[in-house]
Amino acid sequence: MRFLCFLFLVVFLAAVGGFAYFNQESVTVRFGDYSVTSSLAVVAGVVYVLGMVSGWTMIRMVRRSASSVIDSVDRGMTRPRS
Repeated sequence: MRFLCFLFLVVFLAAVGGFAYFNQESVTVRFGDYSVTSSLAVVAGVVYVLGMVSGWTMIRMVRRSASSVIDSVDRGMTRPRS
């Protein structure tokens, strides 16, 4: 099983390396008055990392909200009624 995971990792790294090698041309990214010129592979990598960070943040917020709701429901159900 470890060999299979290692094989998938090697194939993934080869695909990433191939993408970086074949996409070395420069692209310009503009946002408002700012512009940055870099290779397409670097831009794709930065976008990927920003997507991961924003995804983790959203999951964290949803988990925290769900936990808060569950805690408030649990407190409401365990409170003795008078």
